[in-house]
Parts: sequence; structure tokens; C-alpha cells
Amino acid sequence: MNPYRWVKTHTVESIFESDMLKDALDREGIEYMIREHKDTAYDGIFILQKGFATVFVRAKDETAAQAVIRRIKNLPYVAFSKD
Repeated sequence: MNPYRWVKTHTVESIFESDMLKDALDREGIEYMIREHKDTAYDGIFILQKGFATVFVRAKDETAAQAVIRRIKNLPYVAFSKD
């Protein structure tokens, strides 16, 4: 198996999750590619079927990327109000 081929690692649910994953993968030095499923011609109808985006990483980094993704997905979601 070629360690430099791109492998599908995760389906992203929202732009916020995408931003968090980008930041975390950058900090870990993991090369990634994110393919968004929005299409302005169809007003985002494929997001419901395919998710917001798909994350691809190099095969050699797949295990490390999955660990980063698990860590991000397990973070508690907290929304703060100014009120």
C-alpha cells in the first residue's frame, strides 16, 4: 500500500467542526484535504446526504488523524451567553 495516497478519514457535520479539525490537524503537522459537499448551483442539498465535508489524510497519517478527530469529537459543546 502506498503510504502517500489519500484516504477518507472522517465526514464533517458542520463548518464549525471543519474549522476545529483544520486547526487541530495543522497543530499536529498532519497533511489533510477537506472536500466540501456544498454546491451553490444546488443550494447545499447534498449536505444532508453526504455531510458538510469529507476529510482525507495520507495513509501514513491515518491513525494519528483518527486520534485527533476522536479528541475533537469528544470535546464538550458549550455555548456561552452574554446575558
